[in-house]
Amino acid sequence: MKVLLINGSPNAKGCTYTALSEVADTLKKEGIETEIVHAGHKDIHGCISCGKCGETGKCIFDDIVNEIAAKFEECDGLVVGSPVYYASANGTMISLLDRLFFSTKYDKTMKVGASVVSARRGGCTATFDQLNKYFTISGMPIASSQYWNQVHGFTPDDVRADKEGMQIMRTLGKNMAFLIKSIALGKEKYGMPESEEKVFTNFIR
Repeated sequence: MKVLLINGSPNAKGCTYTALSEVADTLKKEGIETEIVHAGHKDIHGCISCGKCGETGKCIFDDIVNEIAAKFEECDGLVVGSPVYYASANGTMISLLDRLFFSTKYDKTMKVGASVVSARRGGCTATFDQLNKYFTISGMPIASSQYWNQVHGFTPDDVRADKEGMQIMRTLGKNMAFLIKSIALGKEKYGMPESEEKVFTNFIR
């Protein structure tokens, strides 16, 4: 069992990484393999809705998004971490997630998702809601904690001093591990939920 964690901050070892590391360390203690990928410093183009991924199975922009896509397919859970910019996730992270979820056609049902947000002061819950929407449109259960998955601080030391925030990250790791293991057992006993052929409608017909 493996969880992929994406650090959407431009700072490789900053506040977002500090929070993700706490989650990863807890997952490891629960017997879950982890990998943290730093993507926030990359030049990641936004989705241009060209549709080429439907023909080739991958995004036309052959960069770290396609690398992450291959890892995402193999993992049992995904944690996305972002700093808060103007009460929302940073643009690089959104460009990455737009392309990652749009271009990957493999089934994500029952992969466990979680988002982690880091802010000096405000905007965490808006960012948290924004990131969770990628999971809920993809059939992915969301792992929760004892509070919204957020930490506060201007430096990594500040984040480590956020005792409640660090506890939230550890609880998230434990809950995510339990959910992944429970889903694995459920698959063995009951199989996957039966899916219907998708129906697409709009508001004019």
